Amino acid sequence: MNLEAAWDVISARSWVCTPVVAVLDTAFNPSHPDLEVNLLSGRNLTPDGLSQDDLRPSPPPSGVVYGQGEPDHGQAVAGLVGATADNGQGIPGVGLNRVKVLPLKVFFWIWNSSTQSYEYSSTSAVLSSAIRYAADRRANVINMSLGSPAPLDVVVQDALGYALSKGSLLVAAAGNDGIDGLRYPARYKGVLAVGSIRLNGTRSDFSSYSSTQTDLVMAAAGNLSPSESLWSLALGTSYPYYSSQARYLTWRGTSFAAPQVSAVAALYVAKYATLYGKAPSPDQIKVCLEQTASNMGAYDSQTGYGIVRADRVLTDTTYCFP
Repeated sequence: MNLEAAWDVISARSWVCTPVVAVLDTAFNPSHPDLEVNLLSGRNLTPDGLSQDDLRPSPPPSGVVYGQGEPDHGQAVAGLVGATADNGQGIPGVGLNRVKVLPLKVFFWIWNSSTQSYEYSSTSAVLSSAIRYAADRRANVINMSLGSPAPLDVVVQDALGYALSKGSLLVAAAGNDGIDGLRYPARYKGVLAVGSIRLNGTRSDFSSYSSTQTDLVMAAAGNLSPSESLWSLALGTSYPYYSSQARYLTWRGTSFAAPQVSAVAALYVAKYATLYGKAPSPDQIKVCLEQTASNMGAYDSQTGYGIVRADRVLTDTTYCFP
């Protein structure tokens, strides 16, 4: 992604705005020492019995336990956007201290009557309310590192349209099925889908793709065989029903490609607003990221428009700053 060159551009000037990326995800620890300064006050949009400002993992039903790392997912996604840079610990978020994260908890325990079991997931009502909440608070980017193989309810589709009308860029993980066909909401028109590439620049073996041309870009987020992964944050604290002692864990998946692209998009918003006195539209952001990506404006069925090039996004005078 050539982040170092992009960060040189960022460090060389001041900005008139601080862009916000809303992260709709599992759970968050606002006291994590490598994230707290870049984390805004969030909201629990789930009916899990906790207060609206309680971002802890939802208490599981009696007899149900979390899988290892499940609730840490949201903290990892948020970290790739907003982990504190230049503090001598952990990792730097792609936003390099210029981007704030709005954490929105949308995952909780739901009874599935078909499988007769509880699932750690979300609902259309919760997801749509979170999208609208983020849009109403003028989030520049809404990151959804989540997905369904089936189309989402119309209430979610309406919320996506509402967010676009309010100027929020929608970013979603392509999916980890490794097949031709993106998950929802990544597949919807207006949403920027993000797939994963491995270190040699080819598509990660788990990353879903699309032979039908769509808004799809890539970022590096691991591989299954051979094994590749990347570091990000974890909750780093223990709860009565879940223990996450580690502050950092290794991750792989399109869930962790998406926030890298969300943060680059937010940096573009900051520079654009500084130059032109207003934020770019979601369509302008997509054009900038896609046309400057590694495939140079061409679409490939495996990698879409290619790897987002952060250095070009912040300097291109044809598609980004004409």
